[in-house]
Amino acid sequence: MKITVSVNQRGVITLPAKLRKALGISGEDLLIAETTPDGVLLRPAVALPVEMYTADRVSEFEQSERELAEWYSNRSE
Repeated sequence: MKITVSVNQRGVITLPAKLRKALGISGEDLLIAETTPDGVLLRPAVALPVEMYTADRVSEFEQSERELAEWYSNRSE
């Protein structure tokens, strides 16, 4: 499928609904744009959530590790 799209003054490209539907792209999806010898390639991007751990959250992990270590040591006795 070939469809002509335009770029506005701010550099925003609008993908027509027919193209978005054919590719399964919805309104908030992320795409990677990369240059190729043939031009620009758009492909789906995957965004993974990142959790920033507070000191309290790290303490919770450490406590869980201690509990697991104790549980394993009791099983092997």
